[in-house]
Amino acid sequence: MSVPPESPPAQEQPESTQNIAAAIGEVSERATVLIREEIELAKAEVTEKARKLMRGAIVGAAAGVFVLSALVFALVGCAWLLYYYLPGSTFAYFWGFFAMAVILLVLGVLAGLVAARAVKKGSPPVPHMAIEEARKIRETVSAGPEGAGTAAGAGPAGPSQGGAGAGVST
Repeated sequence: MSVPPESPPAQEQPESTQNIAAAIGEVSERATVLIREEIELAKAEVTEKARKLMRGAIVGAAAGVFVLSALVFALVGCAWLLYYYLPGSTFAYFWGFFAMAVILLVLGVLAGLVAARAVKKGSPPVPHMAIEEARKIRETVSAGPEGAGTAAGAGPAGPSQGGAGAGVST
């Protein structure tokens, strides 16, 4: 007589096992998709910051060219100035060289400031958005079992679990 009641739970057990296996498979699949999306987010963020660093480096190189050109013009201007003060010279071409050196120096300083700002924005290339999303996911996943435990524990142990769960989540 005790054998017939045991056989229906035996039939229900494979169904619940299949449901659990399907749920585990679905969770595993969703976790895989979530991880892939986080990796793509991190790649996109690092690529964007690397582009900013590259732009900063290019503008910095242009600033270096401007400053080097200014130095060349200043040296040529000094040479013409020296020639002007030598006996027998009556022209003042050197002022044009000095004016060009000042213009190039100003352009070099401006390009250097733009380059510094671009490098500061892109450095270091850390995927902050992806890290923040991963932190939120971890908090959600770690808070999930506590929420399920408090909802399922509707018996005499329910209030004690609810109080413990509330203490952990805050």
